[in-house]
Amino acid sequence: MTAAGFVPPPYPYDRLNDLKADILERHDSIVDLSIGTPFDPPPDAVIAALSSSGTERSYPPSVGTPEYHAAIARWFDRRFDVVVDSAQIGATVGSKEFVALLPQFMGLRDPGRDTVLFPAISYPSYAMGARLAGLRAVPVAMRPDGGVDLDTVDPADVERALLLWINSPGNPTGGLDDLGAVAEWGRRHGIPVFSDECYIEFTWSGRGRTILEHGHDGVVAVHSLSKRSNFAGARAGFYAGDPEIVHYLREVRKHAGLLVPGPVQAAATVALDDDDHVTVQRARYLERLQRMADVLSDWSGTRVPMPDGAFYLWMPTDDGWDLTRRLAQDGGALVSPGEFYGPDGAGFVRVAVVQPDDRIDLVVDRLEKSSRD
Repeated sequence: MTAAGFVPPPYPYDRLNDLKADILERHDSIVDLSIGTPFDPPPDAVIAALSSSGTERSYPPSVGTPEYHAAIARWFDRRFDVVVDSAQIGATVGSKEFVALLPQFMGLRDPGRDTVLFPAISYPSYAMGARLAGLRAVPVAMRPDGGVDLDTVDPADVERALLLWINSPGNPTGGLDDLGAVAEWGRRHGIPVFSDECYIEFTWSGRGRTILEHGHDGVVAVHSLSKRSNFAGARAGFYAGDPEIVHYLREVRKHAGLLVPGPVQAAATVALDDDDHVTVQRARYLERLQRMADVLSDWSGTRVPMPDGAFYLWMPTDDGWDLTRRLAQDGGALVSPGEFYGPDGAGFVRVAVVQPDDRIDLVVDRLEKSSRD
């Protein structure tokens, strides 16, 4: 008999499949608000670049093309007044693979440490990346404003920490973290900080902020065009920051064969140089958030707060699964129970306002009818 190895847990969103049949017993269609996948179109110029670059003929550079790097540097400078050199930038195949593989690569760099710290309420891949690497995944308690409470980290875990993940604006809560304080904490303890900033363009309380505003030493910012430019299907992202860490990751990722397709890099370059489509998308999401927050507050009898960032409503409730079922029954909407994002999220559901306006309108109409009935 062989010893039992790693058994992957059920993928969180697969646990919603039974609810789909329940919805179709009551409604003529499902409005999927469970996953943060964009439905609005990317700019025409981006699609044109995707189909006309001629770069499909040869292997693209794993680290990213010079043109892609230049567009990334321009974007950091234009949007955040941050200067980043090409040698401090690497390309990613979206950002999820980077999140999932990073602990393995960083563990090879520093085998004396075995712990990945991450927000207690967060994107599941932070913890899963640690487990896939055979490392300890240790959640960090959250403050009421949605940031991590680093004062609560056990000193023994600090000593063993290989890296710290933060996410601002955060998924699922929409909270903003004190990036300067987090960067300083990481430097003080010699722990690299990886700041997932994929929702940075959808910051509602103040302007978007990157951890690189507080210096580059010991920190790496991780970004994606999936949300910013409705480009999730193309898988384009990047990381930037500490020169030594970025150089190491660029080199090890070459050996792993992680390549962003040439046409995707060409299209991403065009997308990063255009801010107008982001302004349009911001307006769409903000209107949908407000509309859904209002109708969900009226329907549930509990105020649903607007987030400080991202495009999710983090809706409080006594029982996340019960509210998920009620939204499926009354609104024909598929949403995510908060426990998908950690045990501390059990008293919430996450509503992703990603569907086009006519689909959002359909959920609103159904819930308003349910309230009248």
